[in-house]
Amino acid sequence: MIAHICNDLGGWGKGFVVAISRRWPQPERDYRDWHRHRAGNDFALGATRLVRVTPDVWVANMVGQRGIRTGSGGPPIRYDAVERCLTSLADQAQALGASVHMPRIGCGLAGGTWNRMEPVIERTLCARHRRDGVRPRVTAPRTGSRSRWDAAPGGRSRSHPQREASDAQGHRT
Repeated sequence: MIAHICNDLGGWGKGFVVAISRRWPQPERDYRDWHRHRAGNDFALGATRLVRVTPDVWVANMVGQRGIRTGSGGPPIRYDAVERCLTSLADQAQALGASVHMPRIGCGLAGGTWNRMEPVIERTLCARHRRDGVRPRVTAPRTGSRSRWDAAPGGRSRSHPQREASDAQGHRT
């Protein structure tokens, strides 16, 4: 699974989603349709929707951003919504036997900080990994101090040794 944050306005076209759309058109089409028909579905902050793009790869569109601009209410990121998204994603990943891969969600255009986002990931995906085997992997370059989720030098992602052993067992992405 490849997880990323979406806004609640139906806007798609900047940041990480550009790379997703270049590779697979389905996630953008599904997100726009999900938003267009929101009166009759679950589209809202905190909702997660999986889009299958290959037989063993899903993209998780997670609505964790209110609007697209920083204003009087602060940055667009909504950590509580992201926590609900990641909790749901952990359930779905476990059901599919999938690992979860993501950029540093919420820390780009959404205006969030890694110091606030990392504990959310720890409480949801990482706690689930320790308990049920859901394997998160955050891979993206960043500046400043490193955490265990940072990309290693040379573009390779660093991960926990237990996840390396799990990944070698052939689990789906």
